[in-house]
Amino acid sequence: MNIIGPDALVFGVDDPTACRQYLIDYGLRDAGGGRFEALDGTAVVIRAQDDTSLPPGLGTASMLRETVYGVADTQTLDAIEAELRRDREVTRRDGVLRCADDMGFALAFQVSVRRPIALAAETVNAPGAAPQRGPNAIGVTPDMPAVPRSLSHVVYFVPDVARAESFYTRLGFVCTDRFTGVGPFLRPAGTLDHHTLFMIQTPPFMKGVEHFTFHMGGPTEVMLAGTRFVEKGYQSFWGPGRHLYGSNWFWYFNSPLGCHVEYDADMDLHDGSWTAREAAMGADTSQAFLFQYRQKWAPSGPPPDAKR
Repeated sequence: MNIIGPDALVFGVDDPTACRQYLIDYGLRDAGGGRFEALDGTAVVIRAQDDTSLPPGLGTASMLRETVYGVADTQTLDAIEAELRRDREVTRRDGVLRCADDMGFALAFQVSVRRPIALAAETVNAPGAAPQRGPNAIGVTPDMPAVPRSLSHVVYFVPDVARAESFYTRLGFVCTDRFTGVGPFLRPAGTLDHHTLFMIQTPPFMKGVEHFTFHMGGPTEVMLAGTRFVEKGYQSFWGPGRHLYGSNWFWYFNSPLGCHVEYDADMDLHDGSWTAREAAMGADTSQAFLFQYRQKWAPSGPPPDAKR
């Protein structure tokens, strides 16, 4: 089934004003109607928590109310509908298919709204390789743009990870890597991205979303966007750094949406010939390295503890 990945995440929030400002400061465009878009049209949608148009909540503190998946064509919608009608209620109206997964997460499927984008990736010059930036082409400037390009992935807390994984494999998702006893990284058939969904085994009262993230144009954009976010007063949670599984650069922040929000860049791509890895989850397997933000500093002399 040619599922591309998440088109949108829909939240029912208790402070729409704070969430709106957060998403704008994060770098998404206010498209109106509570929709905040990346450059390719993928989005976060916010509604008031008591909005009756929203699917029911998960019965926990999570504010996520629906995950909207983009698919390649109506034939894929037909195949998803046929598969899911075997054991659950499915609705289809105005080109959108809706149901709930086996953990109770509300899902929607639609022909993807993603717009093609044609933007350069970050370039690197290294000894022994042909230059990617020619003479006088500057690699970084203080005012260079660092804007989210595309909704990358979402991470769920689930009480039964084996059952949850089984549901998504019915829809053509495959496991690219796995943390033992914790959960799988899952890639749908319509993308080569290492994962668009990761699930973590937790007690039932924690069920919900741990974080979501948008792809940036490279690690420099992650660093710039994150630095600008910190300077606007938002609290860094984890990062910046680089993951091992997926290899993506990351920087996570606290948010008023009841979950963490990440910037990421440079994720591994995999096809059907890839063999999934497995390891215990821990600091040594979740990150290759980790930095910590500090106030800007300039070398005006030896540091106070320098040995002479």
